[in-house]
Amino acid sequence: MQSFPFEIVGFDLDGTLLDTHGDLAEAVNHALASAGRNRVPPADVREIVGGGSGRMLGKALELTGGRVGDDEFAELHQHLLDYYEGHIAVHSRLFPGGEAMLDGLAARGVTLAVATNKLERYARILLEELGLASRFALILGGDSLGQGRAKPAPDLLHEMVARLGGGRTAYVGDTTYDTLAAKAAEIPCVAVSFGFNDLPVDELGAAAVIHHYDELIPALERL
Repeated sequence: MQSFPFEIVGFDLDGTLLDTHGDLAEAVNHALASAGRNRVPPADVREIVGGGSGRMLGKALELTGGRVGDDEFAELHQHLLDYYEGHIAVHSRLFPGGEAMLDGLAARGVTLAVATNKLERYARILLEELGLASRFALILGGDSLGQGRAKPAPDLLHEMVARLGGGRTAYVGDTTYDTLAAKAAEIPCVAVSFGFNDLPVDELGAAAVIHHYDELIPALERL
């Protein structure tokens, strides 16, 4: 049997591996309520996820009356993070087919990793809560390498490959943050159409697009 073409497969987290929009919406709306703002419907929160929690909060504030000063923003951001940590895995789940896909990659000897703009602490807590952390050889967050090195910079993906000892690598994501980082890192990226896409999925610039996790392994085999 022909060997699998990738030794490492990395995943974005929110909107790619996991559907987290329900818990993110509750955290955002907790912060908005403390500022006297209206709620953002969970379906609309899907449209503003990406780039980290600060960016998400900023967009939520724009939708509900406009930005606030730096001090108030920092306070609201902390409200969001504190609430999220305590309610991180109430609604969040693997996307359909995710468990079988992870099993299939592991059976092919692939090393699995997560590289997300979510803060590393919360990425680890979330994966632990869902019983998934042990599946991944490495978990990197947007703060793992310091300020200014989160996606769309390629630094997280370079670090992922280096820490795992090198080898042919693919990355799976759902937004331009992912596809631009992968392109800069010279890693092929598969985009998922069921995520929190910030552009139409066919315009993200990915090497391949999938619509269900049943399609990921065959897509990787074609790259």
